[in-house]
Amino acid sequence: MTLDSVLILIKKIVDVSIVWLMIYYILKRIRTNVKMVLLFKGIAFIILIKILSELFDLVTVGLLLEYVIMWGPLALIIIFQPEIRTILEHLGRKQLLGRHKVLTVDEREKLVYEIIQAAEYMKRAKIGALIVLERDITLNEYIDKSTKLYADLSSELLISIFFPNNPLHDGGTIIQGDRITSAGAVFPVSDDQSISKRLGTRHRAALGISEETDCIAFIVSEETGRISIAMDSELHYNLSLDDARMMLLEELRPKREIVIDDEEEEEETLDEIE
Repeated sequence: MTLDSVLILIKKIVDVSIVWLMIYYILKRIRTNVKMVLLFKGIAFIILIKILSELFDLVTVGLLLEYVIMWGPLALIIIFQPEIRTILEHLGRKQLLGRHKVLTVDEREKLVYEIIQAAEYMKRAKIGALIVLERDITLNEYIDKSTKLYADLSSELLISIFFPNNPLHDGGTIIQGDRITSAGAVFPVSDDQSISKRLGTRHRAALGISEETDCIAFIVSEETGRISIAMDSELHYNLSLDDARMMLLEELRPKREIVIDDEEEEEETLDEIE
C-alpha cells in the first residue's frame, strides 16, 4: 500500500466520520425539541409518499412532491429560523477541549458540601433557589447580563442570595469552578410540553439552560422545598439530599478521571479472576 492510498483512505474515514458526527448531533437535538421531532416526522412522511408515487406511477402526486422537495428547504429555513439560530449559537459556545476549571477531589467535595448545606436549610425554610454550575460550555452570555460577585463559595452566601426580599433572589446564581461568579441571572425557559404544569418558572428555566448548555442546574422549590437537578435536557425531580449529593459528585468528576477509574476497576476485576 502506497503513501497516496493511505492518505486517500484517511481522508475518506475523516469524511465519513464528520458526516456521522453531524447526523448524531442533529438527531440529539431533535430528541430534545418537540418542533424538530414533528419536522422530522413530516419529512419522513413526504419521502415515503414520494417513493410510493414512483412505485405506483402516480404522476400528479409525484409532480406536486417535486415542487415540495424543491422549495421545501427554503420554507424550512424561514419557518424554523429560531431553532436553527439556537443550534448555531450552541455550536459557537461549545469548546472542543473544555474551558472549565478542573477541580481537585477536595475542591469538588467542598463545593458539593456547601451547596448541599445551603439546600438543606432552604429545603426546610422553603426558600426557592436556582444554582447553575458551568461545565464545558461557557455561560458568559448570562453572566454579562447579571450581577457580578466573584466571591468564594459558601453555604451562608448562597442562603443570603436567595433569602426572600433579597434583590437577587428571583434570578439564578452561576458558579464557575469553585467560586460564585454572578447572581440574578435570567435563563431561557424550556418549551418542553412534557413537563408537569405544576412546575414553575424556576424549574422551566433550569431545564431551559440545560437544553442550551451542558451545565448542571440545581433547584430548590419555593412551594414544596423539593430538590431537583436539570442536566442534559432532563429534569430529575424530587431528589433526596443524598441522591443530589451523589449526582453532583459524579457529574463534576473530570472525564479523564472517570476513564482512569474504569480502567483501574477492570484491572482489579482481572486480578481477582486470575
